[in-house]
Amino acid sequence: MATAYPRDLIGYGRNPPDPNWPNGARLALNIVLNYEEGSEYSMHDDGFSEPTLTEVLTSDVKGRDLAAESMFEYGSRVGFWRIMRILQERGLPMTVFGCALALERHPPAAAAIREAGFDLCCHGWRWVKHYELAEAEEREHIARAVASLQQTLGERPLGWYCRYGPSVNTRRLLVEEGGFLYDSDTYNDELPYWVRVAGTPHLVVPYNLMTNDVKYVRNAMVTADEFFTLCRDAFDLLLAEGKTQPKMMSVGLHCRLTGHPARAVGLARFLDYVMQHKDAVWVCRRLDIARHWRDRHPA
Repeated sequence: MATAYPRDLIGYGRNPPDPNWPNGARLALNIVLNYEEGSEYSMHDDGFSEPTLTEVLTSDVKGRDLAAESMFEYGSRVGFWRIMRILQERGLPMTVFGCALALERHPPAAAAIREAGFDLCCHGWRWVKHYELAEAEEREHIARAVASLQQTLGERPLGWYCRYGPSVNTRRLLVEEGGFLYDSDTYNDELPYWVRVAGTPHLVVPYNLMTNDVKYVRNAMVTADEFFTLCRDAFDLLLAEGKTQPKMMSVGLHCRLTGHPARAVGLARFLDYVMQHKDAVWVCRRLDIARHWRDRHPA
């Protein structure tokens, strides 16, 4: 007898539910800042340095790569503060995908996130590949991340997002650990949806690598104008579609990428464009979307 196919290729189909965003908004926009610097693979912890999502992408350095490490450091020393200023100057909310160890190692950044009222979605204990972890090791990483962020920020995280992709065990382990309202370990929709994990309802708030600054270092775009155009065009179409089918949009940022002046200007330009349509868009935290869906569209 054939086993059930493990993937859902249909989703909401041609008639997605009306999310009923607050104030009749046609689009829910969530800005996400990935805070990873200090938690990546490093000579200190692993015997090698992580070049991924830096200006060099790959490295043939055996052992410690000081150049790559310094690019991560730029993100925590400079880029983080620039992006924080851009959002706060405009009075806009943001979600931080924060690695627990990274924030442990930068108390001023943790304090700034808390003071700004930005929500923290757990980006793991460290910025490592969860799909390569054994189940027991991944369970330990999840528990350590929750305990660490509780200590650093004064409250436990309610959301979860792995580096790149989850393992086949991740969602089950999150439900087993308990306390998470949602995870964002998928890219398959433009609205939240519910799944059942071992009989327990669990909320998924999809993320997006399309309107994401990783394209700067994957040879898809070079200038801030390209990033602005990419985000603006997605925003315009979703806003137009939102007259009959409102959706959500995620814009992903990294401290060590968009934090550079030549790229940060593209973010600022996009946010100023968004504010010209503030009566039609709900700029919100990811936690706000999850809570709204839980209350308006319960499992």
